[in-house]
Amino acid sequence: MRILHAIRSRAELSDYLRSADRTYLLLYRKGSEASDCAYANIRAAAERTDEITLLCADVNTVRDIHEAYGVTSVPSLLEFEQGALKNVTKGCSGNAYYRDLFGGSGTPVPPQTGQEKPKKRVTVYSTPSCPWCTTLKNYLKERGIPYTDVDVSRDMRAAEDLVRRSGQRGVPQTDINGQIVVGFDKARLNHLLEING
Repeated sequence: MRILHAIRSRAELSDYLRSADRTYLLLYRKGSEASDCAYANIRAAAERTDEITLLCADVNTVRDIHEAYGVTSVPSLLEFEQGALKNVTKGCSGNAYYRDLFGGSGTPVPPQTGQEKPKKRVTVYSTPSCPWCTTLKNYLKERGIPYTDVDVSRDMRAAEDLVRRSGQRGVPQTDINGQIVVGFDKARLNHLLEING
């Protein structure tokens, strides 16, 4: 297991992707609050997890990876399976979220403590050229809601699955605990996410 091994280029990433079935890459900007939060929580979660390859790249010095995968904001945790990009988790989540993610138990759900509400499992299906997708993701970020971003322009299997589930081809679409919201339907999003206003 490698914990946040720093890589310096896309070529180096390719070498790791060829040698491991499952690889995670944290793209971050050292010194930014959100990136430092993600780095610390991912490191803490990974120390309790066996058999994963976990890499990191500081976009201040490594400039050829985020562009290749259409990543426009950091921190972003990229999940690869057999060399192909599977998911992108943006922002900083708690280490329980990352521990579940690394443990391979499917979509991670942070544990409940006390009277705290369980966190919602949120997946946004988007494309880089979609302005409403950006609006939706910014809306979630502003409210501190962690989500997984799936770029359906790069993942045809996810795109086909989404059309099968919702009957719609357009983006954005948001899966909240198994319920699909098509477009930026603020009232429905607020209801499902239990956001006031």
